[in-house]
Amino acid sequence: MEKERLNTAKTITIYDIAEEAGVSASTVSRVLNGSASVRKEKKERIQKIIEKYNFKPNALAKGLSDTATKNIGIIAADVRNPYYSALFVACELAAEKAGYSVVLSNSLGENERERAQLDIMMQQRVDAIIQMGGRVDDLITDDSYAEKVRGICEKTPVIVTGKLDKAPVHSVVIDESNAMDILMEHLFALGHEKIALVGGEMKVASTYNKYQKYQENLRKKGIKERGEYVVNGTYDPESGYECTSKVLDLEERPTAIIAINDFAASGAVRAIKEHGLRIPEDISLVSFDNTYIAELTIPKLTSIDYDYEGYGRVLIETAVSAAEGKNVEMMQMITPKLVIRESSGKLENGV
Repeated sequence: MEKERLNTAKTITIYDIAEEAGVSASTVSRVLNGSASVRKEKKERIQKIIEKYNFKPNALAKGLSDTATKNIGIIAADVRNPYYSALFVACELAAEKAGYSVVLSNSLGENERERAQLDIMMQQRVDAIIQMGGRVDDLITDDSYAEKVRGICEKTPVIVTGKLDKAPVHSVVIDESNAMDILMEHLFALGHEKIALVGGEMKVASTYNKYQKYQENLRKKGIKERGEYVVNGTYDPESGYECTSKVLDLEERPTAIIAINDFAASGAVRAIKEHGLRIPEDISLVSFDNTYIAELTIPKLTSIDYDYEGYGRVLIETAVSAAEGKNVEMMQMITPKLVIRESSGKLENGV
């Protein structure tokens, strides 16, 4: 009787089966197609629901192979930042090679907007969600946000480029500590000890981790940290300009500046020039991200590179594998490398 009522009142789809089983539609599809890649307990749970509703897949459902929609949702903090735009393009190209399409949303750093975009991604039934920045960059994870993502992870895998405590997400992250080590070793080798760090917010995990390694590297060299050499702000050119101006106005200015990213570094270049200083003769400038901006500034920026093509490929491979129910590492690290250009040079006259 129940089967009759269900079959007459509503046509049951694989999405309904997936929702009741607490899995993705792609997993249901694989069970229907007899795939061996579904874990036994999931397969049995899905099969019981299929039998419960006497579900008969239509031709479209039968034609589904590995995924239900072949779409991957990407939520970026702000693609106006060249780091996010470079990483998104890398993901899009990697997804195309894997036979997938991507759906992009910008959270613009707004918590409620990010939550709403997660809901939209679920409504669009994407096979996986990749989060770049935003809440997954928070040093301290918001409990209510983690709870929301936990619910999503029951049906759809979530991959983040930062961290999200208390949620079973997959993380593909840059080795930020190694990146700072590489930059400071480069500056030390050039003779610099008076090194400033400008831009970024300490509530952001990647910035905080960089600051911790900045302190550690100074200690290892026996160099006393000068609090006035660390000026926080945000991640845009205006912030880079303002933070750099503050350290250049000090009575004893640094001989080298580490900008939190290329975007901020572009503002730092302007501040240095307005103070009548030369790069790198009077002051060296280095940064993170190695975006197109590094090639556009005068002089060109020494910057930490993340191999965006490889980074995007790992993100997409992780998303696809997780969507297919395969075992995927929960944490993967992207190895940075230094690209040396014109903006860093030897300390002149031991100043």
